[in-house]
Amino acid sequence: DVLRGVNIGGWLILESWMNGDVFDNTDAKDQYSFDSCDGAQAKLEQHWSSYFTESDVVGLAAAGINAVRIPIGFWSYVETAPYLMGADAYLEKAIGWCRNHGIKVLVDCHGSPGSQNGFDNSGRSGNVAWQQDDNMAQSISILETIAKKYGAQEYADVVFGIQLVNEPISWDQNNIDTTKEWAQKAYTAVKSASTNQNLAVIMHDSFVGPSDWEEVGSAVNGDASLADAKFWIDTHLYQNMVADDSKLTQAGHIEKACNWQSTELLPSSSNLPVIVGEFSAATNICANPDGSTVAGNVCWIEGCQCSANVPIEYWNQPLIQATRKFLEAELDTFEAHARGYFMWNFKGPGAWGYQNAIKYGLIGDKITDRKYPGQCSS
Repeated sequence: DVLRGVNIGGWLILESWMNGDVFDNTDAKDQYSFDSCDGAQAKLEQHWSSYFTESDVVGLAAAGINAVRIPIGFWSYVETAPYLMGADAYLEKAIGWCRNHGIKVLVDCHGSPGSQNGFDNSGRSGNVAWQQDDNMAQSISILETIAKKYGAQEYADVVFGIQLVNEPISWDQNNIDTTKEWAQKAYTAVKSASTNQNLAVIMHDSFVGPSDWEEVGSAVNGDASLADAKFWIDTHLYQNMVADDSKLTQAGHIEKACNWQSTELLPSSSNLPVIVGEFSAATNICANPDGSTVAGNVCWIEGCQCSANVPIEYWNQPLIQATRKFLEAELDTFEAHARGYFMWNFKGPGAWGYQNAIKYGLIGDKITDRKYPGQCSS
């Protein structure tokens, strides 16, 4: 069955754009600087115990979500000042809730030693030192710790996979060939440390696209069928991150999402399973009262609204409909051409939050409901 999921981001790794309330009255910009602040441990415990709870899991299950991707940082498994420990106890709790409600879990090592990308989502923004030998070795030993626990047979009914690293860049301080070699070593280490034979080991594509990983996939998966292959690739598909995307009308965004089946995802003849570990309903468009859309975030027609600068609770029907069309086109593509997909995020600002998507009509009550079916087949 297709994994229909959301991310539980902003929980065990803080991101200031999603966790503004936690960062209030600090000058911290990421987890690394936050954890050095006065009273950080108490603030973290408060956040961990309230931001994501079993009632969220109940709501997700009711919406047809059958999987979650839960980011956690390496520092939760080895003392690394100034980072604070304690998140793994909450991950363990969350896995229990998911088991209770029939939801599968991907344990995602989202922040790696040395920072794999210099983004705040790695725990520390700025320098990238992940490919230093000691950091690459430590990354593997932490993955072994995670695999010994969550790759054990006792979790086989709920933890379907472990993600090796999230969004390692393939430029500047990181070399893609080094990343590919490391991924194969890490795969072997995780498989050796886990007793769940069916555990999937998932690698992010380093922004080069799944097709660039087919050779590694063949080397690791051998002659396993697509259904039986255990090394999977994760690709993140957004349409609001680069300047070119802000030049598209919503029809252009929808066409691009439909074309992902050939531009980003792999044919069923490949034996490298692909998940879309992150995507969003967010695009930078403006909707006119007649339902037409313009690219970007400025418009002049009376009654026109731009997604980038109107809070979602004030969106008019044309903007809601345009966003829903795009989200449904993405979901149709993923349903047909990926092993699974995970929206970023289960909650968050504007069109970023799945809970908002349901509340404001960007999606139906169930993730498989369609108001605009067949957009990609015409």
